Amino acid sequence: MNASPLQPAAQPGTAVSLEGVVKKYGDQTVLHELSLKIRRGEFLTLLGPSGCGKTTLLNLIAGFAEADNGEIFIDGRPVTSEPPHRRQIGIVFQNYALFPHMTVERNIGYGLRMRGVAKAEAAERVREAMAMVRLDGLGHRRPRELSGGQQQRVALARALVIQPRVLLLDEPFSALDKSLRGSMQIEIREIQRRLGLTTVFVTHDQGEALSMSDRIAVMSAGAIRQIASPAELYRNPQDPFVASFLGDVNILPAHYHGQTAAGVHLRLGSGLICLPPERLAHASHDGERLDVYVRPEHIRLENLHPASALSGTVIHHVFQGDHIDTFVDVDIGTAARQAVTVRSAGLGALRQWPIGAVAGLALPDEGISVFAPRH
Repeated sequence: MNASPLQPAAQPGTAVSLEGVVKKYGDQTVLHELSLKIRRGEFLTLLGPSGCGKTTLLNLIAGFAEADNGEIFIDGRPVTSEPPHRRQIGIVFQNYALFPHMTVERNIGYGLRMRGVAKAEAAERVREAMAMVRLDGLGHRRPRELSGGQQQRVALARALVIQPRVLLLDEPFSALDKSLRGSMQIEIREIQRRLGLTTVFVTHDQGEALSMSDRIAVMSAGAIRQIASPAELYRNPQDPFVASFLGDVNILPAHYHGQTAAGVHLRLGSGLICLPPERLAHASHDGERLDVYVRPEHIRLENLHPASALSGTVIHHVFQGDHIDTFVDVDIGTAARQAVTVRSAGLGALRQWPIGAVAGLALPDEGISVFAPRH
């Protein structure tokens, strides 16, 4: 069976490589000797807060910005000094950047015309791209006559029709409402998988990153803090920033209390917890102050007993549809108290743990990481 004209050649290895890339704007360094290898055919997300450098990194790959130092390679070929049109990059911008005076067909075919593709071939590739993104019958409309989701499909088809080596997505869902955003995420991911197209996606939305990505690169202050699969990042964050940025987390003060064959012991409030050694990011000395990071869904409310890790009083419930967030005022043993969030599936917590109830908190091993306090 012949491959689709839009299908890039599938090859193993690295599609995009950045080596020691530095980017400055005036006296401010926004990317600090950043190195990154993007696997061929993967969906990689650059995730981080505003100002962390993720859009700058995307612009460097696209050629819209020039690195001050370091090298960028696409398919093993250095492109650091090449203009965007020489890099065979497709990009979908946040605002789609459609030409308002052009029809859908002419918007999609713009890149082919600029590349001098023959009219017959261009028409066939435009037709195929429109079918792929479900725009059949809309070719003669102009952007103002389309919905937000249809405009996004035009922008995606325009990026795909040039047969890019790499597809770049710059927060393409931010202008869509929630329900349409979810359906377009699924649609774009299915197209990306079908084509085996290397894709780099920029977002600050954790849910988008977790649901769409093969790997996520979490960025902060111009550096990549950790790069891994969504599950690995969520379960085993390697530093406090990643642990606190990705998903909800409780941060509980603790003290190191030695290690035995059973594991690492931490004093938490008036009790002790025992964790596997790999949960502690670094070697510690007795009495050292540490922070325990635990996901709300990994804490279990229980009838208070001597072995309960913590105890507290239920002060609030928040109904979230398929789960309940219960807030518990906990004595953490430092002459202070702390509200801990516990996430329970279903509605049982509302009945079993009414406001004012005293409960024990069990902290299973899963979902816990331990780091030195952040300063």
